[in-house]
Amino acid sequence: MPLPLVLGVAAGIAGAVGTGAAVHGAVKMKQANDSMKNTEERHNRNLERLKENNDKTTKQMDKLGKEELEILDSFKTFSDYIEKVQNRPEFKNYNMEKIEIPEYDPEELKKVSLGASILLGGLSGAAMGTAGGFAAAGATTSAVMAVGVASTGTSIASLTGIAATNATLAALGGGAIAAGGGGIALGTTILGVTTLGVGLLVGGLIFNFSGESMHSKADKAYEQMQKTEKDINEICSYLKKLYITSSMYNRVLSSANEIYKKHLAKMEIIVDIREKTDWNTFTEEEKLCFENAALLVSLLYKMCRVSLVIQTEGERLNEVNAQEAEKTLHEVEDILKQKGFNNAMA
Repeated sequence: MPLPLVLGVAAGIAGAVGTGAAVHGAVKMKQANDSMKNTEERHNRNLERLKENNDKTTKQMDKLGKEELEILDSFKTFSDYIEKVQNRPEFKNYNMEKIEIPEYDPEELKKVSLGASILLGGLSGAAMGTAGGFAAAGATTSAVMAVGVASTGTSIASLTGIAATNATLAALGGGAIAAGGGGIALGTTILGVTTLGVGLLVGGLIFNFSGESMHSKADKAYEQMQKTEKDINEICSYLKKLYITSSMYNRVLSSANEIYKKHLAKMEIIVDIREKTDWNTFTEEEKLCFENAALLVSLLYKMCRVSLVIQTEGERLNEVNAQEAEKTLHEVEDILKQKGFNNAMA
């Protein structure tokens, strides 16, 4: 074969091979781009799912926390009516097998009422998740700490609004950073007061699942997405459990609170409108109203004392305190039914 023809054939073959390689390369690039696009879309769906679960749970926890603080705040009104009544008896504990009801303690009620009032005053300027953080940590515990002393030496009870909330957060964080405590930052983490409201609600598994965490190579991006997806699935499962538990808890708490508010309204009529302040002049119905109100206060105090979240250490999710929450709910429901509050579970 003449040399020019041989060279021409060789060139043709080389050209064909080159074209084939280029086409193959283009296919691989398209596949890589498609993979990256699918990975990013799946990642974004996971992020949206996380946000939806977080928002839903945080709003529910905020609702519960706010109602708990309002209940604790109302205890001062109850105590005021009780103290106006002369010759009143010592309200006996409600005894029921395996159920413990806190004793009526007027000083303790005033303390938690004051603390709750302080915390409620700071909620208007606080981030989403603040009230929910109080419910997670136990509203009663948070309220008691709110009447302590701030790191400046000033009584937290003398502060108002967001200043009182911040002082309480610092107290919950172990005091001011300068004094060796964790300061507001740690208190914020403990109570879940973050822009997403997930500090205590989630725990040590801090998530930052932005698109920037994706690597440029498709296989590494997919691997990173899968790891992130596993974390998101775990967090979403936790948030769903917390949402279900807090919703059930809120339902029973609200029912008991409605019954309590009706009794509180009757107490107002008896003391302020009828102007009856001597227990010996009370009718049996009026005495029963006060006795039931004292029982309801004890039940509500008990419910507000429960921490719905158990803190864990290290890079782990916190735990939903479902066992104690369910136990408390069953106890409260049983007592309400035994006392004849038929609309308690309505």
